[in-house]
Amino acid sequence: MNNDMAVVEPDGGEAQADLVEQAYESLDGKPDLQKPQPQTKWEKWKDNFKRKGWVLVFILPALIYIIIFCYVPMYGILVAFQDYMPGDQIIGSSTAWIGFDNFKTFFSNPNFGTYFLNTFVLCILGFIVGFPLPIIVALLLNSLRSKKVKKGLQVLYYAPHFISLVVLVGMLKLIFGSDGLLDQLSIKMGGDVNGLKLFLSPEAFRPLFIFSGNWQDFGWSAIIYLAALSGVDPSLHEAAKVDGASRFRRIFSVDLPAILPTIVMLMILSVGNLMSCGYEKVLLMQTNGNLETSEILSTYVYTFGLVGGQYGVGTAAGLFNSVINVALLVIANFTSKKLAKQSMW
Repeated sequence: MNNDMAVVEPDGGEAQADLVEQAYESLDGKPDLQKPQPQTKWEKWKDNFKRKGWVLVFILPALIYIIIFCYVPMYGILVAFQDYMPGDQIIGSSTAWIGFDNFKTFFSNPNFGTYFLNTFVLCILGFIVGFPLPIIVALLLNSLRSKKVKKGLQVLYYAPHFISLVVLVGMLKLIFGSDGLLDQLSIKMGGDVNGLKLFLSPEAFRPLFIFSGNWQDFGWSAIIYLAALSGVDPSLHEAAKVDGASRFRRIFSVDLPAILPTIVMLMILSVGNLMSCGYEKVLLMQTNGNLETSEILSTYVYTFGLVGGQYGVGTAAGLFNSVINVALLVIANFTSKKLAKQSMW
């Protein structure tokens, strides 16, 4: 056998002999070729940057915007630990540091429990109603056969998003306010001569706030889910049809699993903003009659921090609300990672 392998052809014989010799050496456990050394993390990062670094050019404007308008102003949270007045230095030799006194003032407020409870209930109810609604709308729109009807409904659902809050609350007052359309109909139908006056009712504030907000934003929020549904492989629907699945069954067996990662990501982000109810709409809808349910943490920050001049207490209240949101975000991400095997980090 050795004699046969030693015989080589005249042309290229030396090269073939070298290959045979290397093969025998590799069988003996003595390879002649050296293995490439593994790259360090820094070398891998440099190689990736050379190949894909141009992508950062597109991210750079957004990154600069976030740094300037989101991260740079964050030093203002130091006001929560100071006796601050406009014109004082936030960081300087004349800064009056008072520790956690602003937090003590905020927590000792007799209405603190009411503010926190109103915020929690309003945000939880808004999340329960508002989070699944865009998913349902997107699934139903995606299942429509007629493209014209689908596009028409999309425009109809998106349009309220472009209505400003001032106009929206004005519409609510024209319909549900004192001497509004609903009050006039109630009086003509033999109801109370004073009307329903829903804007003066504490019980009516939450339903009006939640359902008007969801009516305005559910169509716009459904865009993300419709985009995710557009990536579903049509062959999956064809296979489901062959198996006898109805259109309703295909929604649960094909469409819903396809957009599940998107649902999980948006749910984590929604939970992270769970305690963030904007004060603008609340203040526009707030009246002396519904203060019992319309006073929330964000209106406290506005009323006592900006209008009342207690900037330290207002900043402490806002920081407390932000800390709760961060804690909820971490908990939601951890829970999703354990249960759904998906997370943001």
